[in-house]
Amino acid sequence: MSLNIPLEQIGPLKAARVKGDPNAPYVIFFHGYGANAYDLLPLYSYMDVPKGTNFIFPDGILEIPLMPGYNGRAWFPIDMEALQRAMMTGGYRDFSDRYPKGLEEAREKAVQMIEALNVPMDRIVLGGFSQGSMLATDIVLRAEAKPKGLVILSGTLIDEPEWSLLAKKTPGYPFFQSHGRMDPVLGYPAAKKLETLLKEAGWKGEMLAFPGGHEIPEVVLLGMNRYLKDLFQ
Repeated sequence: MSLNIPLEQIGPLKAARVKGDPNAPYVIFFHGYGANAYDLLPLYSYMDVPKGTNFIFPDGILEIPLMPGYNGRAWFPIDMEALQRAMMTGGYRDFSDRYPKGLEEAREKAVQMIEALNVPMDRIVLGGFSQGSMLATDIVLRAEAKPKGLVILSGTLIDEPEWSLLAKKTPGYPFFQSHGRMDPVLGYPAAKKLETLLKEAGWKGEMLAFPGGHEIPEVVLLGMNRYLKDLFQ
């Protein structure tokens, strides 16, 4: 797949792009920590969206050495030692009391990329997996002109007071969220807290919980497609 679709520059970011009808919707998905633009690219062929939809999968702004000779990408740094300690003790990292260092820069560059498309926000669906969904959620919460929808795959709650305040500005906003009940990376309880925060702010959506870990199983693809189909009706 990656050999057929080269990365192209869109504003300050590089991205894998599946071009469709310029007047059709745009779906933009941000990958997780240590992955790259091609990680979520196969999703485009599963999405139930209008014919001609454009797909953009941006590449993270940071290069992360994963093993000798192989680097991944990320949107902002993660304390891997703290994460590993939490996983070893059966706990999870709680980000609800902080705004991750580096996220603001990632958000600014992602917004510049979106602006470079010169497409109305109501024709754009944002989403992401793990760290990428945290970025997508932060963009949507802070955007004056809201995208058409938001897909949160295995995300988590960050900066709870600020996100709560921002979410309350747009009651009725439609979202889709999924999370594995046994997720060892971003714990299920924090994802549940995010769902509660959004619903208490008046947002419309549900978290699809599944018996699994940090992943995107078929049941999530089916749930996401129900959401996308409703969104574009």
